Amino acid sequence: MKGLMQRWPLLCSKVIDHAADCHGNREIVSRSVEGPIHRTTYAQVRERSRRLAQRLVAEGIRPGTRVATLAWNTWRHLECWYGIVGAGAVYHTLNPRLFPEQIAWIMNDAEDALLFADLTFLPLLEAILPKVPSIRKVVVLTDGAHMPQTNLPNAVPYEEWLAEADGDFRWVEVDEEDAAGMCYTSGTTGNPKGVVYSHRSNILHSFIALPGDAMGLTARDRVLAVVPLFHANGWGLAFSCPMAGASMVLPGPKLDGASVYELLTSERITFSAAVPTVWLMLLQHLEKTGGTLPDLKRVVIGGAACPRAVVEAFQNTYGVEVIHAWGMTEMSPLGTLCTLKPEVEHFEGAALLDLRSKQGHPPFGVEMTITGDDGTPRPRDGRTFGRLKVRGPAISSGYYKGHGAELFDADGWFDTGDVAHMDEHGYMQITDRAKDVIKSGGEWISSIDLENLAVGHPDVAEAAVIGLAHPRWDERPLLVVVPKDGASLTKEAILAFMEGKVAKWWMPDDVVFVEAIPHTAAGKIRKTELRDRFCDYRLPTA
Repeated sequence: MKGLMQRWPLLCSKVIDHAADCHGNREIVSRSVEGPIHRTTYAQVRERSRRLAQRLVAEGIRPGTRVATLAWNTWRHLECWYGIVGAGAVYHTLNPRLFPEQIAWIMNDAEDALLFADLTFLPLLEAILPKVPSIRKVVVLTDGAHMPQTNLPNAVPYEEWLAEADGDFRWVEVDEEDAAGMCYTSGTTGNPKGVVYSHRSNILHSFIALPGDAMGLTARDRVLAVVPLFHANGWGLAFSCPMAGASMVLPGPKLDGASVYELLTSERITFSAAVPTVWLMLLQHLEKTGGTLPDLKRVVIGGAACPRAVVEAFQNTYGVEVIHAWGMTEMSPLGTLCTLKPEVEHFEGAALLDLRSKQGHPPFGVEMTITGDDGTPRPRDGRTFGRLKVRGPAISSGYYKGHGAELFDADGWFDTGDVAHMDEHGYMQITDRAKDVIKSGGEWISSIDLENLAVGHPDVAEAAVIGLAHPRWDERPLLVVVPKDGASLTKEAILAFMEGKVAKWWMPDDVVFVEAIPHTAAGKIRKTELRDRFCDYRLPTA
């Protein structure tokens, strides 16, 4: 016997329809690439997205065609997403922080047909597009007055191109299992791999993200979406915000501490989401200026392990709840969020900070297991490390063109490449990437734990830990530190600060000071580069 429910396909276009019909006057505020603040509404975004879809169809874009975007978070980029999926095509977000050769490789792999690009990236595109023959038109996200001279193929200003459509258009009908978006991994090992999101997975991911024990967004929230739309599907905010009817504030190209603070205060932001490096810049700005955060209630921090000092500063100094989160491009991307269950809501002080430093518990829609190398499940004791594997309706079942098939097993589990443990309450904590964990004397040392501890020192701006070869212990940790501006740091001061806070055999064997630590396009520490840089470094204990 089957149920007698209506067939109502889960399509991304239904999200902007809902937002326009039920929250049509809700604001979308952007810092434009040209400079001024721009204000629009969900109703206006739908109207312009319809015109955009109409123009794409007139350009010969058909269902399944990949349409690339190389853009910051603005209202125009949001319109592109909904116009592309409304035409039945596939939005393909390009990460400008990748190497130019990687961007060209990704575009050729995806066979992008048309590109929407911000003014910022025109010099980059002029250099790489001759290597991407599939691109037949570039729509520059600006108006005629700001359109520069360029040799890009068939380049046109967005506003003039959009004005050629009247908006008398119905969304192209597609199946909910059809592709809606593409995002490539950052490719720290080998070429980037394409993750393909369906309409269904995007909608289900928004359902997963919205409950109170996840992001908890409502129509009363004003959301500063700092995380770029080109980073891991924009953490789903382009769908979950309009689904909830929350106002969106989009920061454009300015992600420094002062610019983020300006929007947090002038737009009375209640909720925001970004990687730890953004919040570190904000906190340093607040420390210098004495600023406060009177409206901000919650921040989601993900993309990399959040230092304990960041959690402590937000909660104890500024009264902002920190929701530590973890996920991956392959997971749409949310996997866990660290909200408080009844079993732990009485925690205070150090115990609460310890808990908040964990990546959290999985919401419904994310299954999670931790196994040994032989596939045997590890005990949930909060100590025993293992390989972290996941499955669910918004998690990849494979990569575009079949790359990386070895990461997906016959039971549907995706091996994340992370090493983690889980406690008896279901809270998961990443201890390292499998390739970054330090194996010393047959035991494992978490580089992430050591990094977070070092960043707690008041004079440390950033820290990284890598394992170096050791004749007796196989590997031992080297701590790489970026001091804060004007700080006078010594190896002895750092080690004294860390002493007693971790097991003695975990303590770094040496400390080196650098001006900057390299990062991947996703904002994570590029440890492969650090290992190459220090490959001939001799530890004093060796």
